[in-house]
Amino acid sequence: MGLSVAIVTLNEEANIGRTLESVRWANEIVVIDSGSTDRTCEIASRYGAKVIVEPWRGFVAQKNYALEHCTQDWILALDADEEVNPRLAEEIRAVINNPQALSGYWIPRRNLFLGRWMRHGGFYPDPKLRLFKRGDGFSTGRDPHDRYELKSAGRTAQFKNAMIHHTYPTLDLYLEHMNRYSSVWHKMPGAKPHPFRVSDIVARPIFTFIYNYFIRLGFMDGREGLLLHLYHANYVSWKYAKGWELGRNKPE
Repeated sequence: MGLSVAIVTLNEEANIGRTLESVRWANEIVVIDSGSTDRTCEIASRYGAKVIVEPWRGFVAQKNYALEHCTQDWILALDADEEVNPRLAEEIRAVINNPQALSGYWIPRRNLFLGRWMRHGGFYPDPKLRLFKRGDGFSTGRDPHDRYELKSAGRTAQFKNAMIHHTYPTLDLYLEHMNRYSSVWHKMPGAKPHPFRVSDIVARPIFTFIYNYFIRLGFMDGREGLLLHLYHANYVSWKYAKGWELGRNKPE
């Protein structure tokens, strides 16, 4: 049986080569690009990927569009900043060549922040359902927090080896993403204004930091762990504050 790799991109020239190099053994690579102005498409084409330019539909819809263009029996859904290490690749190949394989497989992730693997604070093993039979897996959730699920009630299992998530190599990139993500949530159709609550804007972020940094041992990830959980707590505050602002700026 064959494997398709589905990737959604926008200005990912810093990442896409590393990602594609790690899956160049796949039978098919499908890259759905939403209008990159850098060398993303050029690099993807160099790796033999089927590159399709499609205007941005949103995180969930764009990833489902990518799945629709896959032709092999199995699909591996990746983000453009994720890397499949050789041992994980061996596990994947064993599954797609096994007639008794399950319907889907969860893959642990090693999330890197400022180049350091975040082992604690809820950031590992961070399993994601990413390998599934074509026609069964689909993207769902609410932008920007999409996820994959199975249409069937098929059985799943988790791989032993993790993929590497090269997320947020700089603080500027992290803060820019969190600012954008906290806005996207309130721009979705049907989004409703959020009341101004001190519990959400102040208390909830403080609790988030205490829970992840102390109870879930985020402090064991050093200075990078401190910065990650501190700024993640800020993101929680921004999200609720922007929900209040949504209603405040509406005309009477």
